[in-house]
Amino acid sequence: MTDVILSVEGLKKSYDDVIAVDGLDFSIEAGQCFGLLGPNGAGKTTTLQMLEGMESPTSGTVTYRGGPLPQDYQERIGIQFQATALQDFLTPFDNLKLFSRFYDDPIPMDTLIEKFRLSEFLHRDARRLSGGQRQRLLLAMALVHNPEIVFLDEPTTGLDPRSRRDLWEVVRDLKNEGRTLILTTHYMEEAEILCDELVILSHGKTLLEGTPRALIEAAGVENLDALFLNLTGEHLVKTEEVIS
Repeated sequence: MTDVILSVEGLKKSYDDVIAVDGLDFSIEAGQCFGLLGPNGAGKTTTLQMLEGMESPTSGTVTYRGGPLPQDYQERIGIQFQATALQDFLTPFDNLKLFSRFYDDPIPMDTLIEKFRLSEFLHRDARRLSGGQRQRLLLAMALVHNPEIVFLDEPTTGLDPRSRRDLWEVVRDLKNEGRTLILTTHYMEEAEILCDELVILSHGKTLLEGTPRALIEAAGVENLDALFLNLTGEHLVKTEEVIS
């Protein structure tokens, strides 16, 4: 029996005359890495915001373990936003300590520092962090309250290949802990490596859903980038195309 932690049914979101999400149906199993793929404007971010409980659907439902989102839902999830401002003049240690104080039972600081390999830059001004160091700190801050669901909104955008792969290792570790991960990304290699299940969106609708390998084999192509090109006539970003 599958353990569905989040599911959506008939999910729609409109802004005036613009339909951002147009009738999505899918389920996310506990402990899997679930990917939302699609070009800019496909509805990924809006869908993510509704799954996070930050936006209300125009129609349709988001359910948590078969029921409505609970009152303490925000305490059960962690979010690494695509862009997050850190406090000026504070070190990673200071930022992590600040976020830890927001919760009654945070993960011990030493555990977070070791898990996300923060010690080498722990007392550096946060303004001087590299892109990869910044993302590791932001992920540690998203995990400080030990959430069961972690949302990753394009977490490796703009990172060099080495920093991107370092972050992949951290994500793998989170998967091995049994956390549920929901990932948006423009990097197809990243989606193939990390995701257990994918939904590919276009204009707010689902084009395809399934495991990366099953989708690739069914389409008779070599990789997800080729699959996406066949579907939409567009390339998403390949990992080697962006080096900061």
